[in-house]
Amino acid sequence: MQVENSLSQDYVGRFAPSPTGPLHFGSLIAAIGSYLEAKRHQGEWLLRIEDLDPPRTVPGASDQILHTLEQHQLHWDRTILYQSQQNKHYQQAIDQLQKEDAIFGCRCSRSQLKAAAIYPGECHNLALSLEHHAIRLRGDDTIIHFEDQWQGPQQWQLRDEIGDFIIQRADRLFSYQLAVVIDDQQQGVTHVIRGSDLLDSTPKQIFLQQQLGYRTPHYGHLPIATTAEGQKLSKQNLAAPLNPENATDNLAAALQFLGHAPPPIDHLEALWEWAYIHWNPQQVPQQKSIPVE
Repeated sequence: MQVENSLSQDYVGRFAPSPTGPLHFGSLIAAIGSYLEAKRHQGEWLLRIEDLDPPRTVPGASDQILHTLEQHQLHWDRTILYQSQQNKHYQQAIDQLQKEDAIFGCRCSRSQLKAAAIYPGECHNLALSLEHHAIRLRGDDTIIHFEDQWQGPQQWQLRDEIGDFIIQRADRLFSYQLAVVIDDQQQGVTHVIRGSDLLDSTPKQIFLQQQLGYRTPHYGHLPIATTAEGQKLSKQNLAAPLNPENATDNLAAALQFLGHAPPPIDHLEALWEWAYIHWNPQQVPQQKSIPVE
């Protein structure tokens, strides 16, 4: 698959849903935040379908996601990238890291590591076959720093806080951490705007970028929507799917969640026009989560 590259583009953002079910309100927040930031910079907004894990992919979910986005007038630029068509590029990255002795095979099961907050390095020096085991990236004493657009300055000590993390599972499925780094590089993504639930993935991705010689995008992690009890709205906990027939109300609710107060507007096109004019990232609440009713 040929992947278009726009490294000369001043601003390239993206939205990357997983086809594990229909979009819900939490998904819409990330979509709208990333979309309006891209449009504020006269940049591109790309759509990526993260269908990396076939057992979790729901038949028809990708088409349903596309339909829902279109009904909300969230129009993407360029051809959609499907992660399931990217395996060749992920393997090339694995091969590069192997040549640099940056990875190792790991035979530890989840149950064995259940009590460990950080991978304890059991297989670090065992020289296990990469073909028959999970593959981990070797950590070191690197300290990862980045300035998050909404969550502020971040600092992570790689060895003590993250450890050696998996980039390919024992069942040969590539990890999210690896795939997203390769995809962002190939698509020329300059700004990653997403939910704060992925904040702790960012140092892993930055370290991978450094290992592969990639440039690092700018990051902004929006507050996520939670239940009153603090549980994240997600497909896994059966968050209600968006009703495209209520697209105007959905957009208004998402804008309010993101710190904006649109006036009563009955037409979706007019509400988008208001959003283009009034979107101000400084009004977005600088917190990790916000409960919704």
